[in-house]
Amino acid sequence: MIDPTALDITDAAAALADGTFAAEDLMRAYLSRIEQYEPALNCFITLLPDAALAQARAADARRAKGERLSPLDGIPIALKDNIDLVGVPTTNGMAKFRTPARDAAAVERLRQAGAVIVGKTNMHEGALGATTNNHHHGPTHNPWRHGHTPGGSSGGSAAAVAARLCAGALGTDTMGSVRLPAAYCGLAGLKPTYGLISTRGVVPLSYGLDHVGPICRSARDLSLLLAVLAGYDPDCMESIHPHRALRTAQGDLKGLRFAVPLSPHAVPCEAGIWEDFEGHVANLRRQGAVQVDLRLTNPDPTGTRLAGLLISEADAGHALAAELLSRPGDFSDEFRMFLEYGRGAAAHRLVAAQRRLQATGHAVRRLFDQVDLLLLPTAAQAAFPFAQPAPASQADFTQWANHGGCPALSLPCGLSSGGMPLGLQLIGRPLADGHLLALAEAIVPLLPHLPVPGC
Repeated sequence: MIDPTALDITDAAAALADGTFAAEDLMRAYLSRIEQYEPALNCFITLLPDAALAQARAADARRAKGERLSPLDGIPIALKDNIDLVGVPTTNGMAKFRTPARDAAAVERLRQAGAVIVGKTNMHEGALGATTNNHHHGPTHNPWRHGHTPGGSSGGSAAAVAARLCAGALGTDTMGSVRLPAAYCGLAGLKPTYGLISTRGVVPLSYGLDHVGPICRSARDLSLLLAVLAGYDPDCMESIHPHRALRTAQGDLKGLRFAVPLSPHAVPCEAGIWEDFEGHVANLRRQGAVQVDLRLTNPDPTGTRLAGLLISEADAGHALAAELLSRPGDFSDEFRMFLEYGRGAAAHRLVAAQRRLQATGHAVRRLFDQVDLLLLPTAAQAAFPFAQPAPASQADFTQWANHGGCPALSLPCGLSSGGMPLGLQLIGRPLADGHLLALAEAIVPLLPHLPVPGC
């Protein structure tokens, strides 16, 4: 009999529709894997097995009556623990934070589609970091290799999907926190156009950079989830109407105009990373795509990243001010130091940093006057051991899409010389998410197929 956890969301949805197995069977198969692998991986802060089984049985009852809500009806999905789920603690990766009385907007849309909520996943504290080595809840281990980071800050979400503890998961991405863990764990991860998925009910890190995005096993799953999650939310200041963003598009690679916006020397890479990336670029040209010699002018990845970090520290310091004052013990010393640094930054420094990010975003968007797609590695390194200091350059390839508000995704594209997954990053023009996803699906057959991690 087929193992239902071996299927991506698209195939699992088809199997549920034709009665190959029931949603309760699917959920029990995931719970069996959770029982086996979760103790060693530590993907979840909160698990909700009883509620998930009840939701799965409700999905089966709807299907029996011909009232299936969507292709996601009965599909097990996990939530990063900075996303509100009514009545369940939202820790934000801290000792504690809040117990919400209302679902986040993204969760409301998942429920309307019939998705089954498995639990809340571990994350880097406050979403301000990229290792998911959490001071309060312990480290989440990469299913590809124990003792290695799954990336962050959505590391628990990515590790849970890679270990087949859920079919898909939601994360948040401020300068790469969906795409980096997707790359480190051999998955597909999407940061949509800014405002396309509401951030209401998500603990803020940076008001102008935060995005909610899905992490899945395939590019086609990203499309399926985005169709559910995208939509205007009048209660979210950043929310936008989708308009043409989800328009079905052709993923024709022949004649596609693309650029690599950074030189090979702009970001120091682990040995083999840029060479692997150049191989994929060459494959795209062989399919008839046209590479345009176009780069960002004087990009300074380090300076721009530091500006984004300062803005994030200041924004989060504002958003968490009440908790900082009333419950300082809920914060690690490191996280509290970051927030206090942001709260104490001089106004002229914050204005300079904000203007720098605005200018960078404008420069990124202007590239799409000449091309349809930007290509970069997702990360300058593969997943590394917790014992090793985290490279400062982790977000140096991913940050540009956040500054520009552009949709961007990571696809698994092979293994490093050390046997760890690598990611290929695609960046599209704002509100062309559908086109970007169609291009991703066209590129997937050109990429190596990764084995299943041993957990």
